[in-house]
Order: sequence, then structure tokens, then C-alpha cells
Amino acid sequence: MATTELLITDVRVVRPDDPDNATPATTDIAVNDGTIVRVASGQSREDAATVVDGRGLLAFPGVVDAHQHWGIYNELPADTRTESRASAQGGVTTALTYMRTGQYYLNKGGPYREFFPEVLSAASGNAYVDYAFHLAPMMSQHIDEIPYLVEEHGVTSFKIFMFYGSHGLHGRSASQSEFLMTPPEERYDLAHFEFVMRGVQAAREALPDYADHLSLSLHCETAEIMTAYTKLVEQDPSLSGLRAYSRSRPPHSEGLAVTIASYLAHETGLPNINLLHLSSEKALDAALRMAKTFPHVDFRREITVGHLLADVDTASGIGGKVNPPLREREDVEALWRHVLADEVDWVVSDHACCKDELKFGEDRDDVFVAKSGFGGAEYLLPGLVGEGAKRGLSPQRVAKLTSWNPARRYGLLTKGTIAEGYDADIALVDPTASWTVRAADSESTQEYTPFEGFDMTARVTDTFVRGHHVFADGKIQGDPVGRYLARGR
Repeated sequence: MATTELLITDVRVVRPDDPDNATPATTDIAVNDGTIVRVASGQSREDAATVVDGRGLLAFPGVVDAHQHWGIYNELPADTRTESRASAQGGVTTALTYMRTGQYYLNKGGPYREFFPEVLSAASGNAYVDYAFHLAPMMSQHIDEIPYLVEEHGVTSFKIFMFYGSHGLHGRSASQSEFLMTPPEERYDLAHFEFVMRGVQAAREALPDYADHLSLSLHCETAEIMTAYTKLVEQDPSLSGLRAYSRSRPPHSEGLAVTIASYLAHETGLPNINLLHLSSEKALDAALRMAKTFPHVDFRREITVGHLLADVDTASGIGGKVNPPLREREDVEALWRHVLADEVDWVVSDHACCKDELKFGEDRDDVFVAKSGFGGAEYLLPGLVGEGAKRGLSPQRVAKLTSWNPARRYGLLTKGTIAEGYDADIALVDPTASWTVRAADSESTQEYTPFEGFDMTARVTDTFVRGHHVFADGKIQGDPVGRYLARGR
């Protein structure tokens, strides 16, 4: 009788705690009940029920993609199924997806006590990877519900969209309360942001067992700056496409929002702050300045793979519209300098599938009519491994940026590394594979990608979610096995 359920043989294991540029040792990984039970070479093949030949490939910890948006443009059950398949293609084994009330997502307002169980029900049984949700308190009632969400559902991370002050998802919004489906007498503004921070901090104090993993994330852009600059850009006939959109939401808008958010964190005593998808040198500069100014605040800095791989000229058309925008090449290079200087905590996809028919308006060249956001989880790990290798980013650092760091921050304590006792979430990567990105090859239903035609130099060949071989031979395997992860327990 087999004593090992799964044995992955002859892989070069990449551990986030190994020294930078250490040569990964070739070894075997034994799995029982979804958990890694032994990492050692020379394990008996005869004692294993299933043996997978690792072929000398790199074995990375499964990616903890800490920023996705399932159900934003498509029905949540279907989006969970298709976009989790795309995630598995890219070595993602855990997806943390943002959810809020208001237009898009479930297209309804109301309390999270009623809303969130609907979310959980819609996603259940449809995911090929494990998943959890970040929630955004959009009105005062939601702030009061934070302790309930923590204790009842294991939600330990919350979000503020700073640019919603006078903007919708894609541009100017004439009616904030209509877009956000909030009470007309309430405002989604700096005062609300302050009260959200106080609410999260109050929950940390009331629930000490959860406190270390209770955090608040912020989309840092300044609505007033964006409104003024959008008017200027629309009057400038020399600007179009992604460059126009970047100029309409300028980098100093990010820097100013980071500064405001940081002072509010200081004022409210909230120490766990995540600064999301920083897209520019000015945004990173502001974030680093604030970390020095307020050393008692534990800031974490996030960047997306899209902002590391594409710029306003190289992205394939206005399908690359996203918030904050893709930037000039100078900002891309600045982001890489900060990554290499170990000043970035994790890299994410910000995956938000928006099908072609919805993404583009009647004028497919009008960036201000196009919807915001695009998918990209398929390219997160291969893009970072391949481009990172060219720039001197070690595999160990990649494992920290894509798995270990976000897992620790967000309370996913059985995720993040390949070691005994951890979930058997593993991505096998061929670091010598050359291939070209084609949207048609993706499991996503998006039908286009701003990375169309990009040449990649690393590829995910296999993905295991708690020992389930969900991606192999270029195809998704079997039925959905993903579980909802209640955190902090």
C-alpha cells in the first residue's frame, strides 16, 4: 500500500528564505492530504500512489496573487471559473480578489451581512485555485460590520478607493451615491477614509488574536487632480491613447494620495497599511518618504506585473487602460530599480477580465470611453521570472515577491513556501522556454491582452493546488478544487 499520495520528483526547489542566487537543489516533494510532508532527494517511487516527473524544472511556491477582481465585469460564478483557470495557467494557486458593493460586481448596495454570503455562494464550487476576498467599506454601516466580517467570515483585509471622490471606475462620475449605491446623505471622501481606518484599528484592538493580520489597502489616486488634468488632456489634440490616459491621471496624483493616506494612518494609529499597484517613480518616492516619516506604520508596497512589463508605447492598444494607468518607459525602469533595491513587497496581476465587447466603445481608439482593467494572472510568474532574470532578480526574490510576502501579510499561514507542513501549492517553471503571448491561448474569456505579441523567456508547465494537479500539458485538468480561505483562524 502506497504511503505517499503524490511524489513530485527531480525538481529544483526555490525557497524564499534561501540566500539570493543560491543554486536550487534538485530534490523530491512528497504530499499527503494536500500538505507537503517531505522535501528530500532519493524518495521511493514505489511508495507513491502518483509520481510526477519534475524534469529538472524550477519548483516555485504557488503564487499568492494578492490583487484580482473576479466578477467585476462578468457574472461572479462564471468569472470565478474561467479566471481561476487563467490563474492556474500562470502558476497562481491562491487568488485574493477585491469585492465591494455598488455598481459592477453584484450591482447592489446594502450591508455586508446580506451581501457577502451571496458572494461566497456565487464563488463556491467554481474556482480552480484557492481564494479569499478583500472587502471595501463603502458606507458607515460597513465600518460597523468589520468585526463581524473578521470573526464570522475570516476577512482580515479591507480597502479604500481614494479616487472615487469624484470619479467612477472609468472616469468622471456625476453622481457618487448612485455609482456607489450608498445613502445620499453620506460622502465617500477623506473623512470616510479616516473613519474606515479608525474602524479597522478598533477591530484590531477588540480582536487581538487577529490583529497582526488585519490590514487596510489603499488605491492611491487623488480625484481632484485627476478631474482637472482630464479636462486639460481632452483639450490637447496632441495626446491620445494610453499616453493621454496616463497624463489625465498624472503620477503626482498618486504621490499626493499616498502622502494623505499615510498621514491618516499616523493620525488613526493604524499600523498595517498596504499601498496598492504603485505605478510610478513619484508614487514609490512618496511611499518611501512616508515610511521614513512614520516608522511606526508598517507600510507594504505593491506593484503589478503589467506596470513592470508594459508602457504606454509597448502595450497592445487601449486594451491596456487600467487604474492607475500604464506609464512612460522611464517609470517602468524606475519600478524595476525599486524592485531590485528590495523596496517593493509583492507583485500582483490586478487581474480584471473585461471582454472585448464591453472593454471598447464604438470608437475603439477613444481611451476615455474604454473600460478600465484587464487580465494578466497568466503572465505574472513567467513574466517576473523571465524579465527578472535579465535584470538580476534572483528566483528566491521572485518567490518572496509572488508568494511568501503576500501570504504572511494577509494571514495565509499555510501558503508561501515549499516546506514540510505547508500546503502543496507548487508551480513548475521552465526558465529557458521561449514563447509569444497570444490572447487566444489564454483560459480567460477576455479575448485580447495588452501583452499581445510580447516575447516571454520562462513558462509555467505545471500547477498544483494542495497537491491537485490542476494544470499540466498546457491544459487545465479536472474539476474545480479551489477552497474559500477564512483567514486569521
